[in-house]
Amino acid sequence: MRDTRWQLRYFQAMAALLMAVGEALAQEKQPAARRIVVSIPDRELALVEDGRVVKLYAVAVGAAATPSPSGNFTVIDRVTDPTWFGPGKVVPPGKSNPLGRRWIGLSRKGYGIHGTSSPRSIGRPASHGCIRMHNADVEELFGLVAVGDAVELYAERTGEVERIFGVPAMMAAGPFSGAGRMEEYPPAVHDVQVAAAGLTNR
Repeated sequence: MRDTRWQLRYFQAMAALLMAVGEALAQEKQPAARRIVVSIPDRELALVEDGRVVKLYAVAVGAAATPSPSGNFTVIDRVTDPTWFGPGKVVPPGKSNPLGRRWIGLSRKGYGIHGTSSPRSIGRPASHGCIRMHNADVEELFGLVAVGDAVELYAERTGEVERIFGVPAMMAAGPFSGAGRMEEYPPAVHDVQVAAAGLTNR
């Protein structure tokens, strides 16, 4: 009888140990909690993993008449070399494509993060609502994110925005364009669709 009780306790202890080891291994294999955070007033995008800022990028956001949406979204698709469809015009992938070389589509229909054929618009409220990036930057970001990643767009500075982006760039060093001070250029706006994703670029 004692042997049976001892064996039962032994097997229970071994089962608990194996479960603990399995849970620890599963936690190690879980992907990092990754999200894209955009501060619309700062015109900056941050890639955040496990609460740590991995990269910061300068971006163009929606113009006053066509603001970027705020809220929580997800990445729903990723398109390499998208085709631009405008009113009565189609622009294939290439230097003159307003989407640049990458499209990261959001769960808000018609909105995404993409490159540009107007790099001087970066750092300005210049789009119809999409988030524009330098082509080299969006290519890098494209390789770091996946479908299903969270995307947070903030229209105002909050405690979370302050934590991620710090002191507003305009207060710290004047208008910011990623590589240095931003020069004044007229906004470039366009309405497009992405052929592969069927989304309207703003």
